[in-house]
Amino acid sequence: MTVSLPLVFVLGVIAWAAIKFLGVRLWVAVVIALFGFFLSHTFLAPAIESGTRSGVGVVNGTHK
Repeated sequence: MTVSLPLVFVLGVIAWAAIKFLGVRLWVAVVIALFGFFLSHTFLAPAIESGTRSGVGVVNGTHK
């Protein structure tokens, strides 16, 4: 069974849980999210994308 969820939704749930249960402050979560957006526009973007795709493949069981 494959479940399709938007990545933004999944990250939002993780951020909410971190704020609620781990005591992470809201501004820290915002700074981490902004850093991720800035990082995606650097030379590291292809490596991040391939790592993300590999991770999703492992989770879905489609990774060879």
